[in-house]
Amino acid sequence: MVEVDEFIIAGERIRSRLWLGTARYPSPQILVEALQRGNAGMVTVAVRRINLHAPQDTFLDLLIGRFPLLPNTAGCRTAEEAIFLAELAREALQTNWIKLEVVGDERLLWPDSEQLLIAARELVRRGFVVLAYAPDDPTVCERLAEAGCAAVMPLAAPIGSGQGLRDPERLLWIRHRLPNLPLVIDAGIGGPADAALSMELGYDAVLVNTAVAEAQNPILMAEAMRLAVEAGRKAYLAGKIPKVSYARPSSTLEGLPF
Repeated sequence: MVEVDEFIIAGERIRSRLWLGTARYPSPQILVEALQRGNAGMVTVAVRRINLHAPQDTFLDLLIGRFPLLPNTAGCRTAEEAIFLAELAREALQTNWIKLEVVGDERLLWPDSEQLLIAARELVRRGFVVLAYAPDDPTVCERLAEAGCAAVMPLAAPIGSGQGLRDPERLLWIRHRLPNLPLVIDAGIGGPADAALSMELGYDAVLVNTAVAEAQNPILMAEAMRLAVEAGRKAYLAGKIPKVSYARPSSTLEGLPF
């Protein structure tokens, strides 16, 4: 029996549940090899940090046509800034997909919920497929879903911190409240175990950047993340046993002579 486990957002089939960022890599060549080894389902690109009109002058020229690109609005502090960058990316990259980021704190890079919702509603109105980077707040994530976001991407921990899943229970609440919406863990992943746990919670994908880019061997780490995501997804589909507070013998006592 062949198992079909397609991952679809806004009618588009996503080829892999591991998504990778493009910042902090030692070189463009290592970036490309890591993306290949990880079989990245989406590759995020910060619109503010590259010259969209001259891709040949950046690493972007190495990615176009080879990987599915997801422009993001990283660095924006207001809804107005995010909307402007989204329109710029749509014109330059010929895509209406956007990873929406609006942060309210420069140190924590924590999402500004109010500005995020304003931008999400307007971008959806303008015909964008919005994937929103969000706090791990079930109510905010629900509001983003109601605004029409195609996917919501709650953080596991502050961006680049490598802390892993700070509050798995809260992430599980979000999954339970939005059972039919694509959810992607974004930010804070430190290693493959974090990626696997994210998938075991029922999330649809994991976005990783710093944990791969700043590893001693980014290419090998990308492969490790891919395998962890695949294992976590299979574990979720297989159905984990419930946790109990007492021991249960693995062998039955029935039929023993004593």
